[in-house]
Order: sequence, then C-alpha cells, then structure tokens
Amino acid sequence: MIETDIIIIGAGPVGLFTVFEAGLLKLRCHLIDSLPQPGGQCSEIYPKKPIYDIPGFPEILAGELIDKLMLQAAPFKPGFTLGEAAQSIEKMENNTFKVTTVKGTQHAAPIVIIAGGLGVFEPRKPPIATLEQFEDRGVEYIIKDPAMYQDKRCVLAGGGDSALDWSIYLVENSIASKVTLVHRSASFRGHLDSVQKVIDLSEQGRIELITEAEVTGLEGENGLQKVIINHQSQGEIHREADHFIPLFGLKPSLGPIADWGLELEKGAIKVNTLDYSTNVPGIYAVGDVNTYENKLKLILCGFHEGTLAVQSAFARIHPEKKNVLKYTTVNGVQGFA
Repeated sequence: MIETDIIIIGAGPVGLFTVFEAGLLKLRCHLIDSLPQPGGQCSEIYPKKPIYDIPGFPEILAGELIDKLMLQAAPFKPGFTLGEAAQSIEKMENNTFKVTTVKGTQHAAPIVIIAGGLGVFEPRKPPIATLEQFEDRGVEYIIKDPAMYQDKRCVLAGGGDSALDWSIYLVENSIASKVTLVHRSASFRGHLDSVQKVIDLSEQGRIELITEAEVTGLEGENGLQKVIINHQSQGEIHREADHFIPLFGLKPSLGPIADWGLELEKGAIKVNTLDYSTNVPGIYAVGDVNTYENKLKLILCGFHEGTLAVQSAFARIHPEKKNVLKYTTVNGVQGFA
C-alpha cells in the first residue's frame, strides 16, 4: 500500500502543478496515470506543439512545459505510479480513500484530486471510406514528431487551434515542403491570433488555405499519394500529398471514474467552484475533467483550480491548523528534505 497525503489521478500539467501547490503546504502527493510518462496529452499527443497562453511564456512547446513543471515539482518529491490506470476507489474506515489501479497497485490517502484531463480518448475520424487503409501509411490523427514531415506534402483538416497551430508550425519552421489546410467553414474556432496568422501565410503563398470544403477521398498505391477535396462551389479538387492529418479533436470518456459515485454532467465531473470539490467529501476534480458554469478548458484555469483544491485539502487534513497564505517571493520554495 502506497500511503500519502494526496492521491492525484492524472499526471498532466494540471496534476503536476497541483503537486507544487500542495508542496508549499507541506502536503505530499502521489500521482497515478495510465500513460508511461508524466505529461498527459502534452507529452503523449503533441509534445512539439507550441502553446501561447501560459503566463510568462509568449510561446512554449508542450513537452518543454512538462519539463519545467516536473522541475518545479521536484523539491516536493512526488511519487508516481505510471502505466496503470486508476480502476476503483473505496472509502476506508479510517476516513481515507483506497485507490486501486488496473494492475492491482493500491494507494491510500485522505484526499483524492482527479486531474484526469479528457480521460480515455480517441480521435474523431472523418467519414472517408478508405481512411483506415491509409492509417500509418500517410494518415495520422496526432502529430508527435514534426520531423517525420520534413520535405513532405501535408494536407491538414480542421478549424480549431490544433489544425491552425500545426499548419503554422510546419510552415514557419520550414518543415513541410507544402502545407494545405482544409476547413469545411469560412470561419474558424481557434484563437484569433492563430486565425490571422494562417490568413497572412495564405496571402503570402506559404499555406494553401481551402475553406468551405472537406476531404472526401484518399488515393495511393503503397501509401498515400493524393487527397480528394470536395469544395462547396468549385466541386472536386485533387492535391498530391504524402500525409493527411485530420485534426478534429478527441472523443473523451471518463472510463472507470464514471462509476465512482461522482455527480456527472455531459461526461465531466460537477464541482463546487468554492474549492473544486465533488459531491463526495475529500474528492476534488480539477482541469478538463471537471465542469461548472462558465468553465473554460484552459491549462491556466486548471492551475487555479488545483491551487484552491489543495487549500481546501489542507483544511480537511489539518482542521486544527490555521493556514496562513505565504508568498513564495518572501518565503521562497522549501521542499521536503
């Protein structure tokens, strides 16, 4: 049995920052994650994707952000159970929780903070008849290593931040020989700065932007060679391509967490914004896994949620102690010896 003060389910950026905030209150943390390394989606899906809305960093790669969060948490010596998904949770007689993984590893703590991000997820795939036969032969749903697209003709599809940001990245870093971005609408869902940058690159002839269109066909012999695009007014457009990357987001699922007796709403855990507690006393949910009125699924919002959750957790663990907020600018960061 691994015993600690706080069990954090999910070792993504929000979970890692929660370790830091808990450490400032002298609370020890142990993180559980189904992935084999810390970082969540930032490490597993888009480590080379630039992020623009982290305070103090005009631009930072997702993988680099995880490296810095790990460094920030290091003084507080967090424990990790990686490559094992949390399977069950049980309230014990001594008022602590027992969390057991799919491999049978048991953890005990008076506080559980769920920072599971989107939970279990799979990519949303476009309805193209030949799509699956080109998977791993020119069709990818995530970009892990941009270097594989060096001097390749890439067609990306989507209208959100991921499609916009990767199109910009592949062009501005002189990776792909040609980048075509296809979107079914004339308007985009991504950040306005990214939308404007794509438009500017299109006007400069560095990105081929095709809106009001969808990729409807894929062709090739031993791998992808051509994509067929159906335009609303121009009809069929053919483009030679080495890679087709549809970036339509992920279909999330809470997995086993959905059976833990927590109040849910539309596949997310409902929380009280006073401290991001759930309907089960002692269990909190922070980051993309939770929901409340005016919820924004941003990493920086998750940082705020984790901070308030550990303040509340301290009061539950030490009801006899008064927690006086201490600024790190005055007291510094004092880790565990």
